[in-house]
Amino acid sequence: METTISVEGYECQALYNQTQGTPIVFLHGLSYDIEIWQRLGVLDLLLEKKIPFLAIDMPYGEISQCHPKTRDPKANTVFIAEALQNVFPNQPPLIVGASIGGYIALNYAAKNPVKGLLLAAPAYAFENMTLVWSFKNFHFPVRIIWGTNDTIISSETMRTLVDKLPSAKMLVYNNASHSAYKDQPEWFKTDLIKLYAIATT
Repeated sequence: METTISVEGYECQALYNQTQGTPIVFLHGLSYDIEIWQRLGVLDLLLEKKIPFLAIDMPYGEISQCHPKTRDPKANTVFIAEALQNVFPNQPPLIVGASIGGYIALNYAAKNPVKGLLLAAPAYAFENMTLVWSFKNFHFPVRIIWGTNDTIISSETMRTLVDKLPSAKMLVYNNASHSAYKDQPEWFKTDLIKLYAIATT
């Protein structure tokens, strides 16, 4: 279903499927919007498997249908928390975050219960030391996706992040750019379903 979520002074487009189970929340990258998850067939797969989800246009998105705009991590984190409470109240989610969306997912998980994180080359992971100090408390499964052709985030940075997260693993996508999930959508969908099974058992 499509809706407009109005919380914290923001109005943003969203797609969601309300059914039983742990919801998956999708946070797109800076240059994308919720259409990317539709285009890759991810949402159709979750509908087929009867998995609840919330894909939301975020205030930081350059082309997202969300107003006003802000890249402030605190504002985006609070927005996600309130949006989740509206659609899936009191249900810790599995969060998928791409690039800056991964950064917001890390910020969210530092302050709110989550079942797990699937992060595609999360940006800014080490810019906030308070956030970095919280990583030792991430005792839920985390998967970090990195594409071998990524020219924005280095493999060393991602491996350092994995080392700081107690239950993290790195997934390397060959012949994939910074938006590795877009270049290797079948790998991405397989890894998402695998992580969902681990996080919800």
